[in-house]
Amino acid sequence: MNEISTAAVHTRVWLDLLGRQFPELLAELAPGRTGPRPSRTPRGGPAGGGSAPLRLDVSDAIRDVTDGVIELEEAVRERLGQGRPRKAPVPERLRRIAGLLDAPGVDAVLAEHVLSEARRMSGRCGRALGEAEPLFRVDGRCPWCDSVSLRLFPARQAVLCVNPACRCGDAACGCATGAEHRHSWPEEEWAALTGREGEERPALPADTLRAALGAAR
Repeated sequence: MNEISTAAVHTRVWLDLLGRQFPELLAELAPGRTGPRPSRTPRGGPAGGGSAPLRLDVSDAIRDVTDGVIELEEAVRERLGQGRPRKAPVPERLRRIAGLLDAPGVDAVLAEHVLSEARRMSGRCGRALGEAEPLFRVDGRCPWCDSVSLRLFPARQAVLCVNPACRCGDAACGCATGAEHRHSWPEEEWAALTGREGEERPALPADTLRAALGAAR
């Protein structure tokens, strides 16, 4: 992939994730909700019914993301000479932004700006929702252990093998001394993984991120 298309693929992952997080934020403030999700209720907290106080962190995150998405779409369309967008809910605006990434006039600088903003807003949603770092299942097998254990961690910009038994042939590698070690590959190596001394290893799909989109967990 060239620089522009790679940034566009990465960006769609974050726009897709943000599009799934935002409705969850709205649900947190929906009438009838009695408080944070059970798994996130602090130990020793009050039990039973009753409406919880308005969660200002969630309310602020909704406002921040809504304003950010509107401003981002307007900026992208202005850069492309397409004029102001029509009003729409945040998830629809996110889909429209994703659709613009293939438009003529999109360069690496614009794609990286959208990527940066999508990451920032997704992180804001995740913190308000109390979510752990998102991860995606990746098609293909680990070059070292041949297990279907590759996972994409977008926040780290890396693919990791999550198989605790994964071992390689390098005596100096951390996997030789600690079971907690995880083999990882930075984003520039996602498309094709190459072993030491030029030995060709099984490659991740060239479109790793796109393949991961439908398998988030």
